[in-house]
Amino acid sequence: MQQQDSCQPTKQAGAALTHSVHERLQAVRAIGRCAVSLEKAAQRCISVLLELIQAKVNYVVQEAVIVIKDIFRRYPNQYESIIAQLCENLESLDEPEAKASMIWIIGEYAERIDNADELLETFLETFPEETSMVQLQLLTATVKLFLKKPTESVQRMIQLVLSCATSETDNPDLRDRAYVYWRLLSTDPEAAKDVVLANKPIISDDVATLEPGLLKTLMEQISTLASVYHKPADTFVSRQRLAVQKVESVASRTFEEEDVAAAPAPQAAAVNNGVVVPAAAASSAPVMDLLGDDLLGDSSQPPAAPAAGGLDELLGGMDINAAAPAAPPAAAAAASSADLFDMFVGSSDLSVSAPATNLPILLSGERAKGLTISGKLSRSAGQIVYYIHISNGSAQPVDGFMLQVNNNSFGLAPADQVVAVGTLASGASGSGQVVMTYSAAKHAQGPASTRLQVAMRTNQLGVFYWDDNIPLSALLEGNGTIDGQTFLNSWRSLPQESVQRLNVTISDIEATKAKLHSANLFVLAHRPVPGTGQDALYVTGRVFHAAQVLLELRLARGMPEVDVSFKSERQELADATVGALRNVLA
Repeated sequence: MQQQDSCQPTKQAGAALTHSVHERLQAVRAIGRCAVSLEKAAQRCISVLLELIQAKVNYVVQEAVIVIKDIFRRYPNQYESIIAQLCENLESLDEPEAKASMIWIIGEYAERIDNADELLETFLETFPEETSMVQLQLLTATVKLFLKKPTESVQRMIQLVLSCATSETDNPDLRDRAYVYWRLLSTDPEAAKDVVLANKPIISDDVATLEPGLLKTLMEQISTLASVYHKPADTFVSRQRLAVQKVESVASRTFEEEDVAAAPAPQAAAVNNGVVVPAAAASSAPVMDLLGDDLLGDSSQPPAAPAAGGLDELLGGMDINAAAPAAPPAAAAAASSADLFDMFVGSSDLSVSAPATNLPILLSGERAKGLTISGKLSRSAGQIVYYIHISNGSAQPVDGFMLQVNNNSFGLAPADQVVAVGTLASGASGSGQVVMTYSAAKHAQGPASTRLQVAMRTNQLGVFYWDDNIPLSALLEGNGTIDGQTFLNSWRSLPQESVQRLNVTISDIEATKAKLHSANLFVLAHRPVPGTGQDALYVTGRVFHAAQVLLELRLARGMPEVDVSFKSERQELADATVGALRNVLA
């Protein structure tokens, strides 16, 4: 009777398969959870999953493979007899998690699968295009196969995958794991067996062990470290964020230009085109201290002598409470012409279209089954737009183009996944635009990176993957200015700035200000640096859902040198910001 009751959730989950795709996938997961949680129901759950696999419904087969992997981990050496049936459905697997699960099964039970090398070889054919999840599993599974069946063909496979993972990838996790395996295999194969083939801990369903309130909080913070520590984020995170006032709530500011005295200060290191050089070589003029003792002046202390130097002197005497200069007429007109509802419409409503010839190639025909895919992220009409151009070099018409991106540092996600190029006949090409919006679910934690992992699905040719770079020019927001008080307070509170040198020549300061404004980099103040013949520009901008960036530009008019000091609470954005600045000033 108890066994019959324990199977009841399985029957209910099976009944739910008559509903929508989402509900069917939820039902398959529920069957897998029943098997993991209720040992007496496991056999019945396995039988139901096999029946679902035999139905040959693609998305059901893939979800079934994922949950069966968990069942194998929960009950090792009990249900491996069904592996042969799973291997018959390899062609149905195109989702990364399903592929990774099947690869794990093949590697874990390679000694029981006669053609395990052939099965893994089918996945290795597309190794460079696979997601990091699949690549990591392929690497480990191939090493397991080599340790269990060190045949000549497997030796070629392991050499190929290790070489590719260490020299042809920019994924540090994959590269580091490959180097560890390579060192283990080349120095101590027995130690490699102990590490790679060690017994795995048996998994369990521990959801019921969490209090409902805590579980709800952790589910809301699933993309953060809270899901790793099983603690709400506010119990272990204490971070002072840069106080940035919204432009709508801040009165416009302006700064009077006035000469001030300053003296040389301690020198810092600079970067010249990526190479660290002494500050003495960075500029022939004296370098002034950006962190003076009193950035804004303190009425409780005597005023600093003019020789003290520092950022407060370069910006000293500016009228913090005055009104800011109005935006250039062209910029104001562009802002007023942007419709409030532009944030919610598809790319067809954009008036700007990037020429297909200007787009870099993302995937060549050799890697995309005849399709050549070009694209670039840009900012247009206040929105971030992914411009896509597709040329169909395959022998068949292709349609159903859809775009998706992986979690990224800026939470970018397509507002509509459809790439509106229609049906492309063989030899035809088409261009489309995908508007990108912010999605909290896509916002990756950790240091900011401009890397973007992209997937495109087609009805006929399957799914293709590529890595793209997010240009910071596309991320700078049009309302990213702040007032001078906030700039000074933030500069003072943030850690040491990074300094880089740009080999660009600036002769017209006003034209440079206009260029920066058009790129959503806002000049808050312009000061001559006394006794140096240099000008200093103080610039700010806000990066899309990331941070405010603060810049000091020092230049001598007509000279091919601009020294850029950068500060932000996301200091890792320095290179990307300076790169965007270089493109604006060039």
